[in-house]
Amino acid sequence: MTTHVSPSHSHRRSSRRARWTGRVAALAAAPALALLALPARADVPEGWGGETEHNSLDALHALGVYLGAPLLLMVLIALAVYLPAMIRGEKLLPDHSGGEAQWIGGPRQGVAELPAPDSDDSRAGGASARW
Repeated sequence: MTTHVSPSHSHRRSSRRARWTGRVAALAAAPALALLALPARADVPEGWGGETEHNSLDALHALGVYLGAPLLLMVLIALAVYLPAMIRGEKLLPDHSGGEAQWIGGPRQGVAELPAPDSDDSRAGGASARW
């Protein structure tokens, strides 16, 4: 037999009161935080207030900043990646030559370990190459 216990009415009221209090506190905290975030009362530093002359960036300096600096950074990163391998004498490009054929899971001595056919009807030794 199972008996379900329901919360008492006083527990429900306290739970509702706690939720209501939490909501009121959250709503009251927003204006309080806004009042705390008032701008600081500080003077503007000299040279910032009435400056009407704008500094212009010439084309050569702009190319150096927007094109030269990223290219220099790319070269430094490439050197940091490839220089240690070059010092060790490793190949940097993959070798696409045919290389030596591999038989994974096959006999270690190559085809010499394969059994020779016993007779003409024997299927030992691989494909018969007859059509």
